[in-house]
Amino acid sequence: MNSDQLEGKWKQIKGKFKQKYGDVTDNDVTFAEGKFDEMLGKLQEKTGKKKEEIKREIEEW
Repeated sequence: MNSDQLEGKWKQIKGKFKQKYGDVTDNDVTFAEGKFDEMLGKLQEKTGKKKEEIKREIEEW
């Protein structure tokens, strides 16, 4: 899965959340994206792996 596919899946998930939970706003989604990026940063710091490598591992799970 490349980054375009991953981005497309993320957009689908955001859309489903917004449909299911009408009060979820773009700000909420942006906050969640920020938390995910923060988690990736912490994993990079702890493991010494590149961001792309960590994303690839997550995709494989």
